[in-house]
Amino acid sequence: MFSSKKGQLCVCLIIISVFLLLDACLIFVYFKYFVPLNGKGPVVPIVVTTWNYSTANDRAWDVIARNGTALHSVEMGIAQCEIEQCRHTVGYGGSPDEHGETTLDALLMDGSSMNVGAVGALRQVKSAVSVARFVLNYTSHSMLVGSQATDFALAMGFRAENLSTDYSLEIHRRWKENKCQPNYWQNVSPDPKNNCGPYHSIRYSLPRVKGSAASVNEIEMIDDENHDTIGMISVDHKGNVAAGTSTNGLTNKIPGRVGDSPIPGAGAFAESGIGAAVATGNGDIMMRFAPTAIAVELLRMGYSAQIAAQTVISRISKYYPEFQGAVVVATPYGDVAAACSGWNTFPYSVHARGSNMTIKTIRCSQYLH
Repeated sequence: MFSSKKGQLCVCLIIISVFLLLDACLIFVYFKYFVPLNGKGPVVPIVVTTWNYSTANDRAWDVIARNGTALHSVEMGIAQCEIEQCRHTVGYGGSPDEHGETTLDALLMDGSSMNVGAVGALRQVKSAVSVARFVLNYTSHSMLVGSQATDFALAMGFRAENLSTDYSLEIHRRWKENKCQPNYWQNVSPDPKNNCGPYHSIRYSLPRVKGSAASVNEIEMIDDENHDTIGMISVDHKGNVAAGTSTNGLTNKIPGRVGDSPIPGAGAFAESGIGAAVATGNGDIMMRFAPTAIAVELLRMGYSAQIAAQTVISRISKYYPEFQGAVVVATPYGDVAAACSGWNTFPYSVHARGSNMTIKTIRCSQYLH
């Protein structure tokens, strides 16, 4: 009798041990393949893009769908927008500077290695985001700029091309006919509001303060066709996160101007296991606040994507109430949100596993502080 009970007990213990072993295996697989970094839930492969750049989003998602990397997804998606000259604010043939030349800025950030490649004021090479990828892959630098960035691109096999088009040249011609209005000069002579220059500085001029006329003009020159940087975030099936940007900058900018787009922590920032953020809008203002780096840091502290986006936009709006811009934030676990200021609405594109690409539109606040 006792022997029978002992046998039954042994069988029960064996069954329990098997179930415990299976549970342990399932838990290991779950955390190994679905929560690879910090255990906030299963990884959600996703592509998020500023604005309604649907074909760029589709191109990036195609890479993810084929089990490609997040970094390659961002490069291919942004490259599509450069080819299409999205709204003439990305790629060649748009936003001429004061000399009539189009130059390009781009950034790629790998959130797993924290490596960055960027170019600023790139001349005569159309594939800005791919040159940024070469900076990331083949140098220990983070950014190359101007004609020297062009020299690097040519040495790497890129082709020199004219970035101007009939469209961009016509914009420049009309601007010259309009006495070079608007422009980005201040505290110079002759009066930049009525003259084209050349300008020279006015000695002993008063420093610019918040709310001055110069600050207001700086903001007013950002309109519906002068701000549409593409910013993109990708999360691949392994949970790797990457982000990037590309733009041809501000129309009629002073030659040599570089905005927030190619600056890590300003135009874009990514860290695998935490998330990423991208920005669009008035880059000269946004780069002063490192909004994307702060947004990702807020994610690390446990805040939602919505709170992170709203917080950084609110901080900028506190100092520049009429500022126009937006930040999009995403985590590797499917939390995606955006916040904006200065426009009526702001659209952004989202494609996640198990759903079709959708364009979400949010209402913007004039002042979020």
